[in-house]
Amino acid sequence: MSVYDLRFPTSDLLDGSDAMNPDPDYSAAYVVLDTSGPGLTGHGMTFTIGRGTEVCCAAIEAMRHCVIGQDLDALEADPGGFWRSIAGDSQLRWLGPEKGVIHLATAAVVNAVWDLFARRAGKPLWKYLSDMSAEQIVAAVDFRHISDALTRDEALTMLHGSEAGVAEREADLRANGYPAYITSAGWLGYPDDLIRSKTREALADGWDALKMKVGRDRDDDIRRTMVLRDELGPDRRLLIDANQVWDVNEAIDWTIALKGADPWWIEEPTSPDDILGHARIAQAVHPIRVATGEHCHNRIMFKQFFQSGGMDIAQIDGCRLGGVNEVIAVLLLAAKFGVPVCPHAGGIGLCQHVQHFSMFDYLRVSGRNDDRMIEYAGHLHEHFVTELEVRGGRYIAPTDAGFGLEMKIDSVRDYAFPDGAVWTARG
Repeated sequence: MSVYDLRFPTSDLLDGSDAMNPDPDYSAAYVVLDTSGPGLTGHGMTFTIGRGTEVCCAAIEAMRHCVIGQDLDALEADPGGFWRSIAGDSQLRWLGPEKGVIHLATAAVVNAVWDLFARRAGKPLWKYLSDMSAEQIVAAVDFRHISDALTRDEALTMLHGSEAGVAEREADLRANGYPAYITSAGWLGYPDDLIRSKTREALADGWDALKMKVGRDRDDDIRRTMVLRDELGPDRRLLIDANQVWDVNEAIDWTIALKGADPWWIEEPTSPDDILGHARIAQAVHPIRVATGEHCHNRIMFKQFFQSGGMDIAQIDGCRLGGVNEVIAVLLLAAKFGVPVCPHAGGIGLCQHVQHFSMFDYLRVSGRNDDRMIEYAGHLHEHFVTELEVRGGRYIAPTDAGFGLEMKIDSVRDYAFPDGAVWTARG
C-alpha cells in the first residue's frame, strides 16, 4: 500500500467556491495497492478540499493490516465480508462508527480493492458490477441497520426483476451515454458576465441542465439565478445549491424567494445531518425538489431520509459512503423508495467514481435513467491516466478496465503536498 497527499491550488481561481467553502483547494488522499500479479495494481482515493488531507492519509495507513497479505481470490469471493472487516474493525470503529475521516479512508481502500477486481477481469467497473448475479450483488451488501426498510430477500426480488431488458439498456448506454448536468458555470465567486459566457459555452456543448451556487446574499441570488434562467430559457433545468448554509426556516423562505427562476431542485438547503429539517423543507417548497446526500455518512442516514420524505433526489458520493459495497446498498434503498439518484461529482476523481455507479444503477437496479443525472465539473480530469469522456451533456460509458482512478506519475510527483514541485514553487 502506498498513500499520497495530493493537493491542487484551485482556490486561485475560485473554482469550487460556494457559500460554505469559499476557498477550496481540491485534494485527494490517494492509495495504490500493489499485488504479486504482473502489473496488477488497484487505485482508490477520497476527496478533500485542502487542509486535513494528511488526516485522511493517516486513516488509510491505519487500515494497512486489512489488506496487506490478503488473497485477491478470497476477497472477491466474499466482498461483503471484506467490507465488514474494515468498516467493523474493532478498534478503528471507535473513531466512527461508519462516519467521518475513518469512513472516508474506508472508501479509498475498499474502492481500490474493487478496482483490482475489475482490472483483473478486464472490465470497466460498471460492467463488472452489472455482470454480477443478483446473489453476488446482494452478498456484497451489509444489511445491518437497514433491514427494517429493505431486506435481503426484497433486494434479491428487485434485482431479479430488473434483469429483463439489461441487454437493451446496455446497448442504449454504449450508444448514447448517461445524462449529466454541469456546475462549472455557477460557482458563487463568478461575476455575472462570466456566468453568462460559461453558460453559453455549456449550451453550445449540448448541456441542458446547469447548477448555480446560492446562499450568501438573497438579493444577489435572485439576480444571479434570473441571469442563469435568462440564458437557459424556459425549458432547460436550473439547479440551485446552498451547501448547507441555511437554518430550516431560512431555507424555506430563501428557496421560495428564488421560485421566479423556476429551480428544479434546491440542494443541501440545511445541515446534512438534519433529516427532519429536510422533511419540513421538502414539504414547504414542493414542487421544487430537495436534493441532498453528498454528506450523508452511511446507508443508515439514507434509509432515514427516504423513510421521512426528506430527500426527493439522492446525491450519493463515491468517497463519502464506505465504497462500492455501501453505494450498492443505497442504490437498492433508493430504488425501493422510488427516489432518483443523481450523484455528487466534480472535485477531483468524483466524476470518475460515480459514472460507474449510475450506469450500474441503470442496468441492474432501478433500470431507469429518466430524471437522473450525474454532476459534472470540468476540473482536473487531465491528471488521470484514463480519459473521462463527457460529450453533448452525457457521460460516455468508459471502456478501460477498472474505476479509472489511476493518476499520472507526473501529477502524483508534482502535486504531492508539501514537497511536490507545484507547492515548493509557491513557497
